[in-house]
Amino acid sequence: MDSYWSAVVWSLLPTLVICVVFWYILRSILRFDRTERRAYARIEAEERARRGMPPRADDQDQTTAD
Repeated sequence: MDSYWSAVVWSLLPTLVICVVFWYILRSILRFDRTERRAYARIEAEERARRGMPPRADDQDQTTAD
């Protein structure tokens, strides 16, 4: 019976490892995208302020959402 459970564990382990790696990669991509968009919005807001342009309409919504 012990060999049965070890076979079950060894059968499921590769699938679980691949799932965890896939989840981590997707999580990293989504976090990077979120951070990049936030940085780009900050830079764009600074440029608009420097040129004396009014802030974008959706910028005001984002600042209240944070």
